[in-house]
Amino acid sequence: MVFDKTSPENFVSYQQSNVLNALPFDPFAAIIGPRPIGWMGTQSEEGIANLSPYSFFNALNHDPALLGFASIGYKDTVKNIERSGEFTWNLASRDLATQMNESSVPAPSDIDEFELVGLTKAPSEMIKAPRVAESPVSLECRLSQIIQLQDSNGNKTDTWFVYGEVIYAHIRKDMLNDGIYDTVKAAPILRGGGLSDYFEIIEESRFGMTKPSGYTPK
Repeated sequence: MVFDKTSPENFVSYQQSNVLNALPFDPFAAIIGPRPIGWMGTQSEEGIANLSPYSFFNALNHDPALLGFASIGYKDTVKNIERSGEFTWNLASRDLATQMNESSVPAPSDIDEFELVGLTKAPSEMIKAPRVAESPVSLECRLSQIIQLQDSNGNKTDTWFVYGEVIYAHIRKDMLNDGIYDTVKAAPILRGGGLSDYFEIIEESRFGMTKPSGYTPK
């Protein structure tokens, strides 16, 4: 029998609030993914550096360049950004995966995660928040908005979404081919589903498509 990919009988369908009645684990984070990682560097009012990864993260706009991430819980990163108005985004490459993961530890506010995981703080050009010297790409950002998310009924959630505008970039020269940024060379890691799934971008996964120039009637 040929498997009919469009038949309703061949789908598991459920109301999201009842997902665990249909499946053993909520697949939402695996479906919307793999997701890039927001590895955020901030500095507290006391001058203590903070470094934390966020998997609910992405680029949001091109001009001006905006990126954003969601913090489940009002964590030190959000507090530092709200008070200082700035942060860095640092690319979590494959060779930095272990340190990225270790920096997710819920350390006290007076702990410098750069030092905790053995990474070097590099000075930024236009802001005080440090960047990861070992990262092949770092972006200096100024705070645009912080919004506490709410559900469709207007109920506030324990999640804050931070929007930042990229104002300065640092790209290691070996990431460029004749001045063109090469995503494969940068080897970014991406968050999948489950408790431990990550992915990396490799040359074998590259394929090309050009955007249609206009509508052509069939």
